[in-house]
Amino acid sequence: QVQLVESGGGLVQAGGSLRLSCAASGRSFSFTGKGWYRQAPGKQRELVALITSAGSPIYGDSVKGRSTISADNAKNTVYLQMSNMKPSDTAVYYCYAHFIRDYWGQGTQVTVSS
Repeated sequence: QVQLVESGGGLVQAGGSLRLSCAASGRSFSFTGKGWYRQAPGKQRELVALITSAGSPIYGDSVKGRSTISADNAKNTVYLQMSNMKPSDTAVYYCYAHFIRDYWGQGTQVTVSS
């Protein structure tokens, strides 16, 4: 059973930075894709950033140029560094991983104050 546990959420001022971490526990295997999605109140869940098994990053349009995704495979951990944050970045951020099926974390709240 795979578990994804997020950390690093909280309150950030507009223009500030934030680093999210997601640690995978349980079975140890290489995910074919892992990263982050987010969901704001009243909106659909959207892609923030993904990293493929080859290490290639994919970013959502709303965070492109302001975010960096990275992974430490030895630690089964994926990170998301966001800068120049905006109130529109306020959402619950979910860790995501895929190996045969999708896995989701419970989510961590990120609030950006203006």
